[in-house]
Amino acid sequence: MNRTARRMGYIFLCTLPFLDLAVVGVRALRIPGIYQAIGGVLFAAIVVAAWILGARVIGSGAAGGRRLALAGAFLIVPFAIISLLWVGLGAPFQATTPENYMRFLVLLASAIVVASAFVALKEELYDAGERFYSTVGFAASIPAGAAYLVCISMSVARSVVAMRGEATSSRDLFGEIYSVLEFVACVLTYVATAAFATSLGRARWLGRGAAGAYVMASAVLLLFLVMRGLTFPEIAGNTAPWYTRPGVIAGIPAIPWIMPCLLGVVLLRRAGDEHRG
Repeated sequence: MNRTARRMGYIFLCTLPFLDLAVVGVRALRIPGIYQAIGGVLFAAIVVAAWILGARVIGSGAAGGRRLALAGAFLIVPFAIISLLWVGLGAPFQATTPENYMRFLVLLASAIVVASAFVALKEELYDAGERFYSTVGFAASIPAGAAYLVCISMSVARSVVAMRGEATSSRDLFGEIYSVLEFVACVLTYVATAAFATSLGRARWLGRGAAGAYVMASAVLLLFLVMRGLTFPEIAGNTAPWYTRPGVIAGIPAIPWIMPCLLGVVLLRRAGDEHRG
């Protein structure tokens, strides 16, 4: 495979989560026909880049390489779906009820995919001989995935009720339970990411400096989240913009998946390199 194409695919996938933050946040892009076209182009570019970088190994006969590529691809999937469906979606208070229903379905599917990716990655790291930090990461990822499933399922249920035209209270049965579960899910995802990054560094699949950067970024976001507290702050048109509030940013459900996505890019590149070698 052309080295230049693989390098370009690697760079593009590394910028993907941040590109998504931009295109999702611009509500003006939510024009019928426009946002679908942008989403389709982005999704196609992601599939091509992932395939060139290493996703093609999933179809090869090498069991270890296939599992590594599968874990990497799964970690990228959430942002691939976000690229396809969320262009111009904006914050929840800016979106329509059907759009928010779709938003939460995407988050629900993504939570399942990320948890599955961590399971595959743990098995691969076990085979590579790194068993301590991979176990810590795995142990954190399981309750994180479960908490995501429950709290996002609550959001899906709330959206269904809203689409029926029935009123929902911000302090109903879902309210505080949702906040606690979302807090736990985000905290444990940051812990799992830091643990897996350390494990990848110990296995020499990730440079020491890069592994340290993942741990530091996870720790900073975790600190912002803890300083914010259990309850998710109100986000509305009359409050301070969400992007100026670090605690809000750290607790947005998709944000903890940014660093796993970047780890997924690294895994795809390694799987592709091993396959070529």
